[in-house]
Formats: sequence, structure tokens, C-alpha cells
Amino acid sequence: MERIYTSEVNAHVGQRVRLAGWLHALRRLGGINFLILRDVRGSVQVVIDTAGELACLDGLLPETVLAVTGDAVVEPQAPGGVEIRNPQFEVLSPVREALPFPLNKPQVKASLPVFLDHAVVGLRHGQKRALFRLSAGVMAGFRATLTGLGFTEIQTPKLVEAATEGGANVFGVKYFEGQAYLAQSPQFYKQIMVGVFERVFEVGPVFRAEPHDTIRHINEYVSLDVELGFIRDHRDVMAMLTQVIRGILAHLETHHAAELALLEARLPIAPPEFPAIYFPDAQELILEKWGEDCRGEPDLAPQHERWLGEWAQEEYGSDFLFVAGYPMGKRPFYTHPNPADPRYSNSFDLLFRGTELVTGGQRLHLYQDYLDSAAARGYTDLKPFETYFEAFKYGMPPHGGFAIGLERFIMQLLGLDNIRLATLFPRDLTRLAP
Repeated sequence: MERIYTSEVNAHVGQRVRLAGWLHALRRLGGINFLILRDVRGSVQVVIDTAGELACLDGLLPETVLAVTGDAVVEPQAPGGVEIRNPQFEVLSPVREALPFPLNKPQVKASLPVFLDHAVVGLRHGQKRALFRLSAGVMAGFRATLTGLGFTEIQTPKLVEAATEGGANVFGVKYFEGQAYLAQSPQFYKQIMVGVFERVFEVGPVFRAEPHDTIRHINEYVSLDVELGFIRDHRDVMAMLTQVIRGILAHLETHHAAELALLEARLPIAPPEFPAIYFPDAQELILEKWGEDCRGEPDLAPQHERWLGEWAQEEYGSDFLFVAGYPMGKRPFYTHPNPADPRYSNSFDLLFRGTELVTGGQRLHLYQDYLDSAAARGYTDLKPFETYFEAFKYGMPPHGGFAIGLERFIMQLLGLDNIRLATLFPRDLTRLAP
């Protein structure tokens, strides 16, 4: 007999069916007993009213893996309106040791460190599965939107010869007899591939050896990267990012309504055109509205981002806000300056409910500009950048791009208080397992 999923039992009422999954809960009530069998698509109630069938479950604890063969019968009081009667059990993988914490409660009752220590089991909980289905949905919506806009998906190396951003916060790796690094981003490669496909994107891990120990930083995360050619300036990139965000949200609304409901997620307000504010104007607004003088600072502090997020909601009814024109000193050497005021860049951050979600902008595209920018930043040895610069020596169009942090997107979407809750197996200053 072919196995069916618990979500399919309604279509087999009156038939004998075979299911398989995990023993989610067992209520022993004497003459009649109820077992909840869980699989990847849901759960079903199994009625046990014979001592023989109950005896074969003696000593077995939740998460035991079972196959159940029985009759699918309509029962209005059963979860889903159908239950399994006259069951026969086959124990596929017995569990006889208590779980680190219960998985058959509405919420996981474990501290974050305890949960992460036992994530290999804890991720089976319904809310956790829903969360990471949403994460998969974000990636699927990202891919679908960009593929529909004529982009080509690429996969770039994660072992690189030089630090992508030119900084020191990289993980060194022994590479045979030489030295390599884990990629901080696919930045160089996705720019190079604009010269091949014009429009490219990538979904992949990136690594940052930054000694952060905060609720919104981890040292390995999934980056959703985009690069596109033949732009006028960073505003074209901002418009593309707006399309992508709206495409992701539409995909979640269409395909993941059940997960959104289970997690009580509130989809963000994402207007057709996200509001934007120029970086110096944002600093003036912070001084005027909140009385904090951050003029002259090269970046926004987290509380400034929160204030601006609140302002965008009040003024524009938007959960998203572009902050454009960061100081050039804050941006990497490949960033295009603002032609009208070279102190500032043609770059931006996108705030999502008051937290930085995306960084992007227009890149340099002329070979000599790269040489000049590298020299101005103090790069005396350009050998590690030779292959990167070669692409610009032989003609690259004006281009730009952005990168979305997947885990931070989920964190903000669900209102989580720690990014580790949105990360499958987090890597931070102290954690390399599980």
C-alpha cells in the first residue's frame, strides 16, 4: 500500500490507508486512546481501542517514527474532521529517551541557548518549520521575480584570493600551500558577470569575521545579491529593489498564507514607490525631531534607523524607507560618488521597519576610476584585484546592485528579537555547532 500524507486523508474517506510520520502525542484514556501522528504536511488523529495495538506502543516516547495502516473515517470532533481507526502500527525508529524540551506544545518552552544547542530536534516544531518555510518562500519569490525580469542566476566562488571589500574582517583558510579567504560577498564576481549577462543574481552564503555579539549580526548568513547593467544612477537600482521586495511579498501572500497565519505575521506595507530621504537630510531630521545631533557622523546608529522607520510609517504609511547618499568614506572603493557632491555617494540603505535590510548603489564602471579610487584608499598592492580590474579595462556598462540579508528579512518580517531565531544553524563568536 502506497503511503499518503496526513493532508490527504480527507480524499480517502472510507478507504484503508497507510501513513507514516512521528508520534506527536499519545493520550491514554483507558478504553479508548488517541495518538496524533505528524508528518511534514500536518497531523491526523488515530483512535486506539484495543489493548493489543496499545501494547505495541509501550515504552515509546514522542518523536518515535511510525507507519500506521488504518481506516479513514469521518469524525466531526476530530482535528480536520477525519480520523484513523482500526490501526496497525509499524515502529520504524523508536524513541525511549525524553526530548530536551517538548515539541507537542503550541510554542517551544526553551531558552535561546538551550534551543540552539538542540536545534537538530527543535527545528521539528510546527512554528519553526513554518518560519523556515517562509525563509524558503523569500528565496523562491526573489528568484521568480528576478527571472521574470530577465536576470540570470549565477553561483560564485566562496574561496577567494583577496578580501572582497578590502577589509580585515575575513576568515582565513589554508588553501593547499597558499592562503585563501571565505568570501565576504560575491561583489566582484557579480559585477564581472554584468559584462556577460547584463543582469545577474545569486542566493548564497557569505562570511563576515566581525566580532559582533548583537541581536542582529551573525558571522555567516544568506545573501540575496543582485547586479544590473545599463543604469542611469543608483535610483534605477532603488526602483529595481522596490520591485523585488514587492515581488517577494506577493509570493509569500500567495503561497505561504498558512505559515503567515500560524506565525501571526503581519505583511509589511510596501507602496509601489518606497519613500526616500537624503542622508544629510536624515541627520537634520534626527536633530530637529528627536534632538540628537549626529551631523558629521558617517553612518546611522540603530536608534536613528528606528526613528526614521517610525517617521516613514507616520509620514508615508510605509514600512520601508530608502536612505540615500551615504558619505563616500563609509562606502567601499568601488562605489560611485555623487557627481554633484563627491563627498557623498550614489549609494543607499533600505530600512525595513526601522532596521537596515539592504545596502546597494551605483558602482564605478571606468577602469581609470578604479585605479584612482584604489590609490585614494591607500591600496598599494593591486595584484589581488588584477582579474577584477580586467573586466573594467575591456568595457563595462554603468551598473549597480544590492544585497538583501535573508535572516534579517525574516527577523523583521516576524518581529523576532534575535536574528539567531531566523537562522537555521547560527554561526557567531562562540557557536560552531550544531
